[in-house]
Amino acid sequence: MHLPRQLAPLHDLPDTPEAYDAVLADVTEQALARLTPEGNLEHPDCDDDIGDTSLGITSLLAHAWQRGKDPRLPEAVARSLAFHLRERVYTDDNPGYPNLRVRNSGLPYARYTLAAGAHPIGDWPSTVWALLQAVNLLDAADGLVDDAQRAELLDVARGYWRWLTEATFFNPQEAGNQAIGCVVGGLMLAAHLPGAEGESVRARALRLYTDEIHAHRVTDRGAALPPEHGGAYDNNYGPISLSFLAQAHRVSGEEIFAEDGDTLARYIDARLTGGGFDNGGPRYSEQHSAFESVLGLRYFGARIGADLGRYRADSRWARHAVKEDGGVDGHFAWMLVWQSQDTSRWHRDPSIAIARHQLRAGTVSVAFDSRMTPAVVEAAGTYYLPAAVNRQHGFGPVVDGFLLCRPMGEVRVRDVRSDGLTAKLVTKPVVGRDHVLRHVQSLYVTDGTSLWTTVTVERLPGTPYLLAGLPYAEDDGDRVRRTAEGEVTSVGALRLTHPSDEGIDHFDARTETTQELAAFALAEDPRGYGNPDEGWRHLVSSTALEADPAPEAPDDLHAFAVRYGPGEALTATFTRDGAGLTIRTEAFTAQLGEVAGDAHGEPELTLSAG
Repeated sequence: MHLPRQLAPLHDLPDTPEAYDAVLADVTEQALARLTPEGNLEHPDCDDDIGDTSLGITSLLAHAWQRGKDPRLPEAVARSLAFHLRERVYTDDNPGYPNLRVRNSGLPYARYTLAAGAHPIGDWPSTVWALLQAVNLLDAADGLVDDAQRAELLDVARGYWRWLTEATFFNPQEAGNQAIGCVVGGLMLAAHLPGAEGESVRARALRLYTDEIHAHRVTDRGAALPPEHGGAYDNNYGPISLSFLAQAHRVSGEEIFAEDGDTLARYIDARLTGGGFDNGGPRYSEQHSAFESVLGLRYFGARIGADLGRYRADSRWARHAVKEDGGVDGHFAWMLVWQSQDTSRWHRDPSIAIARHQLRAGTVSVAFDSRMTPAVVEAAGTYYLPAAVNRQHGFGPVVDGFLLCRPMGEVRVRDVRSDGLTAKLVTKPVVGRDHVLRHVQSLYVTDGTSLWTTVTVERLPGTPYLLAGLPYAEDDGDRVRRTAEGEVTSVGALRLTHPSDEGIDHFDARTETTQELAAFALAEDPRGYGNPDEGWRHLVSSTALEADPAPEAPDDLHAFAVRYGPGEALTATFTRDGAGLTIRTEAFTAQLGEVAGDAHGEPELTLSAG
């Protein structure tokens, strides 16, 4: 089973002017064939996300006319714009809409669905999207749209902005991408308004960003991020927020957008595997945006010097939103316009900067969560997620059914590069069921092809084992597909176990169920509204790799050694070196200082090949 939304990396999409002209030419032919006598450009199957879609196609036709002056387009633009102004601008309150601050304002807004009261909760983002379609059309209106229509459209756009910022609560869904999109709409609208009015709208947009978005950022993995649907980051919407930050910086020049975009971009770079796989978020687990992410990933990848274009995307939405039959939908039309206007190019080389929450070299990468436990391990084309045992999730030693990976104190990290090897040593204080404080030291070493993980901890009672991950997916070159296997070896006995119990809270990797489907099944709310990250935390057990301790280790330690990926026969010895520890494998020798660290408590590590 392939993961349908994690296919080709985004930087594989051609991004030349000729490529965009070809896309716009296809949109033009589809739109002209679809245009109804009334001027409607909506896809026949469109029933939600509908309030801005016809106007979005109109804006694409206007953009195509700007680039190519196709003589068929002025009439189509005039007819379709008239349709939107006549049929898709609502001024009566939508029954049941819960987020109004002013009732019966008479201000225009766009509906998520057309039927009154059917599903009003989506009207705020639909109006943001309609504002963005409108300002893009205003940007292209000179010589195309007559003065009367242009004036009416400007008045509607001004009303959209006021409805979003005066008649309703701002950002009612706590969705960073929607909120930043609203700010972008205000900044672009301001350029079309006269003098003091334009300055007032621009100032209001900047103040909303500073006070309502920037000031309420949420921290994850050491980065301050615009919150997304109540969480810190969503792998579908996060890159869309990055695109909005790129556009905000492009049109305003304000450094706050560049600085916050750089932070979000570095965070994405750290959490993303080298192969472009990612999962997690408070709205979707594995649903990936596509063309909506290109602008942000390309723009900020160039700024921070990272290959963010490796992000795997939903290739069904390679250039614009589409319906099931592949027909163009106008919902995200503004992003196609901005993409084609932006001149930044993909930065294709990995960042050389050391990142606390990432280890990456060659085809191997480890993305670490805020607790410095691996969130995703990638080696030899296989992606491993944290396994679950007794409702506990992670990688680490297990004793008496208790997983030792939750830190009880400061987690210390040391990064070393030497002799073609890249390594990260993580020292983590933990407490088990016996309430004894112990220090787990996890060493991750890669030569760019395989990953060696060694874990040492003060001697534990009973018969501990190492929970070494859940093999979940593999990369076959141009897509990611589900798997329950991986190339893994251990110096102690290694087992691949599967849940003995059935049910939605036991994840068996041999089935075709995806992590996303399982996570939503465990969430508190219906699919699309529940938090899949929270749902996944309800998992009781999962398929898991379990490694026994190394047969020979110092008397005061339990030691484990696992290799992900190919290599010679795995060997690992652990030898006391004073208060420190020397680890020798078939590929490297590592010397760890005493567990208490140096004079400042920081881990000590030297590394050499052989």
